Amino acid sequence: MLGVVVSDARDRRGLQGSFGAAGSGRGPPRWPGMPAPVLCASCGSRRAALRRPKTGQALCRECFVTAFEAEVHGTVVSARLFQPGETVAIGASGGKDSTVLAHVLRLLNERHGYGLRLLLLSVDEGIAGYRDDSLAAVRRNQGRLGLPLHVVSYQELYGWSMDRIVRHVGLKNNCTFCGVFRRQALDRGAALLGADKIATGHNADDIAETVLMNFLRGDVGRLRRCADILTGSEGQLPRCKPLKHAYEKEIVLYAYFQGLDYFSTECVYSPNAYRGHTRALLKDLEATRPSTVADLVHSGERLAVREDVRMPTQGTCQRCGYLSSQPLCKACLLLEGLNRGLPRLGIGKPSRLQKALLGGEKPETSLREEEGPWQAKRGPRAIDF
Repeated sequence: MLGVVVSDARDRRGLQGSFGAAGSGRGPPRWPGMPAPVLCASCGSRRAALRRPKTGQALCRECFVTAFEAEVHGTVVSARLFQPGETVAIGASGGKDSTVLAHVLRLLNERHGYGLRLLLLSVDEGIAGYRDDSLAAVRRNQGRLGLPLHVVSYQELYGWSMDRIVRHVGLKNNCTFCGVFRRQALDRGAALLGADKIATGHNADDIAETVLMNFLRGDVGRLRRCADILTGSEGQLPRCKPLKHAYEKEIVLYAYFQGLDYFSTECVYSPNAYRGHTRALLKDLEATRPSTVADLVHSGERLAVREDVRMPTQGTCQRCGYLSSQPLCKACLLLEGLNRGLPRLGIGKPSRLQKALLGGEKPETSLREEEGPWQAKRGPRAIDF
């Protein structure tokens, strides 16, 4: 009970006149003492369905969707991400970000006449119970969007699946292998499709995490370019981030309002990933200062490195031809370690391994000497009583 008694028709008419009757266009009836419904700050006629995490603005469902799409279009135009006639491979994982990206890019391409040929490109890492389900979501979206889909797999490219890699390296360094292999797999898949660019679903939260993570690791090389909206202009296949300024919460809201089908389960091998700890720190900071995400993205964009700081020089891998700042790229080193039964040796400093491989030597002896102390630490020790 609300504690209000309407005794006759006159009282009912009075309440309707004060608070709005159903169907009057002024919102549903409400009782004395109840707060007035918040109207959309954009159209002023519909009730607000949300308060935007990015701006704090109260918007109805329709105006939020319109604003989200307009902001992505503004990002594409202001950064000049695409040129008419280009073939763009959209990295499709089945998650919320790539699903929203594919939906919005297709919509904007038709609405604003970008003149792009859009493709979906997925990477199958070979993680049972995870990637197969997410790829099913990608295929459902492919049918809805009507875009071509191409899937490349670790097994085809490298002869290893992530399930098999984890059995060899354990759960501590597995994300290193997956990150390096996935990046190169996207490039290889896009090259096979004849793509001019790769579009990824990285959002503002992702970029803020990367800026913070590279700062904590002291990785000046990556810190300098991790906030760029377009990368790869120095020779490799260019990558762009049309959702760079979109908050993760707003991407979830957009997917919900549009009824998009996406896969939301975290990777079974990611709980120990360093990025997860950085993400938790970012959420704590954001709870104290809501503008933390935008501040970190802005900091990454404005970062300047002193001229006397030595930066890595981009070259090409002598083995596979992929871009690398070393004679051998990280993927070749990791793969060499796996194939030789010494998977950990591609993770740390690669100088000795590279020198041995480039010199045509058999590095097993020296490498096993490096593995020895690590194995000794893990193995049982004899105790004198």
